[in-house]
Amino acid sequence: MINPQLTQTIAETIASQGIDETVIGLLREQHPGIHFTYCMDDDIPDQSPVLEHPEFNLYLVDGKDHCLCLTQSYEQASGFVVAEIVEYD
Repeated sequence: MINPQLTQTIAETIASQGIDETVIGLLREQHPGIHFTYCMDDDIPDQSPVLEHPEFNLYLVDGKDHCLCLTQSYEQASGFVVAEIVEYD
């Protein structure tokens, strides 16, 4: 079940391992049945993350209707979007 504690655990894993496809694979192995997507944070306009970190944001994904959408509801969430924050000069 997705909850704030799991969200924090996932954030700690990402913070310690770094953000890339390898950590997404690791998260999928550690949390079977939970959907993980990786993208850049600027690909997600006008949404509020459930967890903010200086290097990434975590968003909840709801996939119950066979179409993924972002949600703020832990009860409806089926996964996470790990959105890397990149500073452009």
